[in-house]
Amino acid sequence: MNKKAKTIKIALIGQPNVGKSLLINTLCNSTMKVGNFPGVTVEKAEASTSYKGYTLQIVDLPGTYSLYGYSEEEKVTKHFVESNDYDLIVNVVDSTNLERNLLLSAQLLEMQKKMILVLNMSDEARNEGIKINVKALSELLGISSVQVSAHTKENLESLLDKIIETYEKGQNANKRIYSNAIETEILHLEEFIKSKKDPSLESLGLNERQIAILLLKQEEKTFQILHKKPIWMELSKRLQDSLNTLYTVYDTPSNKEIFLEDLNAFVQGLITETVCYEGREKQSYTHNIDKILINKYAGIPIFLFFMWALFQLTFTLGALPMDMIEDFFNWFGGLIKNNIHSESLASLLADGIIGGVGAVVLFLPNIVILFFGIALLETTGYMSRVAFLLDGFFHRFGLHGKSFIPLVTGFGCSVPAFMATRTLKSRKDRLLTLFIINFMSCGARLPVYVLFVGAFFPKQQAGNWLFGIYILGAMLGLVVAKILRLTAFKGPDEPFVMEMPKYRMPNWRLVWFAIYTKAKMYLKKAGTFILAASILIWFASSYPAQKDTKGAYESKIEQVTDEREKEKLVFALEESLIENSYLGQTGKLIEPIFAPLGFDWRMSVALLSGLAAKEVVISTMGVLYSLGGEVDEESESLMQLIKNMIPLQTAIAFILLVMIYNPCLAATMVFGKEAGGFKYIVYLFLLTSFCAYIVALFGSMIAGAILN
Repeated sequence: MNKKAKTIKIALIGQPNVGKSLLINTLCNSTMKVGNFPGVTVEKAEASTSYKGYTLQIVDLPGTYSLYGYSEEEKVTKHFVESNDYDLIVNVVDSTNLERNLLLSAQLLEMQKKMILVLNMSDEARNEGIKINVKALSELLGISSVQVSAHTKENLESLLDKIIETYEKGQNANKRIYSNAIETEILHLEEFIKSKKDPSLESLGLNERQIAILLLKQEEKTFQILHKKPIWMELSKRLQDSLNTLYTVYDTPSNKEIFLEDLNAFVQGLITETVCYEGREKQSYTHNIDKILINKYAGIPIFLFFMWALFQLTFTLGALPMDMIEDFFNWFGGLIKNNIHSESLASLLADGIIGGVGAVVLFLPNIVILFFGIALLETTGYMSRVAFLLDGFFHRFGLHGKSFIPLVTGFGCSVPAFMATRTLKSRKDRLLTLFIINFMSCGARLPVYVLFVGAFFPKQQAGNWLFGIYILGAMLGLVVAKILRLTAFKGPDEPFVMEMPKYRMPNWRLVWFAIYTKAKMYLKKAGTFILAASILIWFASSYPAQKDTKGAYESKIEQVTDEREKEKLVFALEESLIENSYLGQTGKLIEPIFAPLGFDWRMSVALLSGLAAKEVVISTMGVLYSLGGEVDEESESLMQLIKNMIPLQTAIAFILLVMIYNPCLAATMVFGKEAGGFKYIVYLFLLTSFCAYIVALFGSMIAGAILN
């Protein structure tokens, strides 16, 4: 190795009063003055030492609290860090005041340079009862960390070994991550930058992620370079959209405030996961609330209570406006039938389109309440705590605590839940979470649950059964996650920092924005996939025309005078027409597959229609049980008929199968895009179908054993 290669140039960086000067004196036997009097380290100072054949040239940069300040010290430090006139960064922090010191460390991580974190004054930290999990801290940051004491010369040799080890190995990406909202916008900009392959962007010498972060931070140099480039016209529009989203989420028009808040949350997460204060308590309202809400014993029961209350409200409050919505669609359907003379067209509009879409719109109140509850928990800062709380529990099943946010989002809708996995940096963790989201019952499955729970259980217990269904699905998902981790997704866990923002009052503007966006998405889905599926189901259940059958029954009906007998004949006609329709024929074809579960051809077809959208299952069952397309999950006649015609054992199997089998078409397409291709859609279909069938079969057997 040549002489030049044996020299390692080190940038020694830290906040004021962290012991940098004493450390460099101790390492290099330097005569540099120890202390932080004004002017002592305003100019960069250098010292060198030899170790294991290397010359370590250390540049002691001025103590600075931030890389983005305006003081002379901060300017000198930032300028040096941005240059490439060094081999690695040694960031010195005060072990007794990590919360403040790690703010600078997080900023240094953004530079994507080789870096070591030196936890100085470790002797003082021990005396004060501060325990630091160095291994966990290293894993969370993605860089080497070492505890030292410049005063007692503790572990200095280990530090020198780490310097050489870090210098000799290749550059690894550290793990500076941002909030879900910021990461989502970074990904949007990354995708745009990748798609353009613009020379002016490539000339920056940075990867897509680094450029996206600098743009969101509105970094002056980057703006100056790109402002006069042709790409800026398109890029600025995308950037403004991303900034506007962040302004709404954080309720501030200042990107400085946004990134400062995120920085504090990142550091708070690090502290919570790696530092234990035995000798002192840091009292604040956030800390006091955390003592209760993320208590080792009470935290999970409290969370489960909140979720139970949310599902109770979803069921009870959501039922209040349903009658008005149902009456409106019934009136509208009747109006169409009375004013359109063509029987086929009237049936298509009233039974197919109005009935099918109306049955879905009926659930909008439930969806709004569910999204309101989730948005409320997110904006107060509680969801981040739950992610931290469940981290250890999730690890037992091969998941990471950060997977919690996408999984909980899955209770509302799988589409945004699949997209939320983008914040997981490990592809292995991301794919695993994508597959498990389907086990979290989305809002579209609510209609089936409400229908069957209402049919077989008392109304006052409905909320409890609903909560039980959702929890059972989640627990089954965790079991499958463990199996997948041991088989398809082997390997060590990737640690991430759990952000711990302060508790705050709900941001009502953000809550409204979340509800409006999700409700709009839900209604859009009703106007596209569900509309198309409703028309298809109407057509398949109405054709072929079967004129001979109609004529035979109509002549019989005309000859009968007893009203009850007439009703029986009308019902028999409807049943015969549907059974011999295209839909009925399809049902008969697939009936043997579901026969072990006790499903008849009607239930089999309802499941098949649910592949387009789970909400369609309700209107399909209404059509197939000869009640017309305008029925819904609240229809007492449908509930009563299901109770009379379907055994409880079969109903349980049906609920279990609906709970797990493949998500709707829209969600499936998004899953394929996020996972990486069509083959993953096939994997999802096979996994969910197999799991759903097995669980439904065992559920049916257990229910049969108990009931009999």
